[in-house]
Amino acid sequence: MSLMHKFLGAAAAAALSAGAALAEPALIFDLGGKFDKSFNEAAFGGATRWADETGGTFREIELQSEAQREQALRRFAEAGANPIVMTGFAFGNVLSEVAPDYPDTKFAIIDMVVDAPNVRSVVFNEHEGSYLVGMMAAQASKSGTVGFIGGMDIPLIRKFACGYVQGVKAVNPDATVIQNMTGTTPAAWNDPVKGSELTKAQIAQGADVVYAAAGGTGVGVLQTAADEGILSVGVDSNQNHLHSGKVLTSMMKRVDNAVYEAMKAGVDLETGFNVMGVANGGIDYAMDEHNASLVSADMKAKVDMAKDAIASGELAVHDYMSDNTCPVE
Repeated sequence: MSLMHKFLGAAAAAALSAGAALAEPALIFDLGGKFDKSFNEAAFGGATRWADETGGTFREIELQSEAQREQALRRFAEAGANPIVMTGFAFGNVLSEVAPDYPDTKFAIIDMVVDAPNVRSVVFNEHEGSYLVGMMAAQASKSGTVGFIGGMDIPLIRKFACGYVQGVKAVNPDATVIQNMTGTTPAAWNDPVKGSELTKAQIAQGADVVYAAAGGTGVGVLQTAADEGILSVGVDSNQNHLHSGKVLTSMMKRVDNAVYEAMKAGVDLETGFNVMGVANGGIDYAMDEHNASLVSADMKAKVDMAKDAIASGELAVHDYMSDNTCPVE
């Protein structure tokens, strides 16, 4: 098996060898895999929606190591893929180096800003959605103690946590919010066993609702919460169905829309800085048949009132990444 086959896998290698006759888009998943039931899977859903609607095809690769980031970008660019979409802040430095070498290729990066004329940088107001699910968690909690379990300890995940705490405290100023991060390396995104252990530890401290913002690690959080009889809050994708009747809601970060829109634009992708939040449908919380019995009309009304206030600008949720502080803990 050739080095390229080892790196890209047979399907992706075949796609690359087909040449650049057609400018197919490409999607590079971050570590954790496209079926993480969270961030990467949302991206895959957006690409699949585009393909289903248009009859088009896209190239893709699931990274196995950090070293493959630059290789994947250059391979796809040299093969004529356009645009090339990548999920995750960790592509930032590499893309800054690669993008200038392929000025005729459009790139879209999610969760990081790269200042280059051929790059679209998509960031989300995760703190807004986390505020909404924090309000929901505080209303559902009977103990007055709720939990937050993050993945890799980085400012982006602190942003989720801070928004969540603000929402919880808006409902119950006396509430306790227990916070844990899974780790300090990319492995923290794909450690459901550690997620389970942290969930049990938070339950032992009285938490009866736990919000997971941890990629694939969150699967362990949601599973353990369901097994132990407490509620959980999903993230990125709508995860309510994973444990029907036991997931209070999910903070929906519409990564799928970001990927779909990039592929739909194709080579005409508008580059620059793009912010997706509550006001433009980029951030929301999930309601469906799986959590309808858990959310009363009064609970939903309170959250929707806050959602409208955020959208209008009447309510400003503090963004941790603006100054690396959180006004409430």
